[in-house]
Amino acid sequence: MTDDLPGAAGDLAKQHPDVWSAYSALGSAIADTGGLSAREKRLVKLALAIGAGSEGAVHSHARRALEENLPVDDLHQTAFLAIGLLGFPRAVASWTWITDVTDQS
Repeated sequence: MTDDLPGAAGDLAKQHPDVWSAYSALGSAIADTGGLSAREKRLVKLALAIGAGSEGAVHSHARRALEENLPVDDLHQTAFLAIGLLGFPRAVASWTWITDVTDQS
């Protein structure tokens, strides 16, 4: 996990490094438990953020996906896949959150 976090998460990490360290270690352990590729893990995390309705997490995982050179079309498809399970409004909202990031690149 990154040590350069924006907003409240960054403030928490600076003010409570022991909490951040434990959280970061848990994230690393979880990421290493299976056989998913880095690309698959990133898309799953994006999908989970979409399902949770977390605009900040969608922005974060879309940014990281671009840094990892994932195609923009894959990010958009991840949002569109939400239509059947989460409904059209949630899919459209998540697509707009993704385009907040992809349109800046």
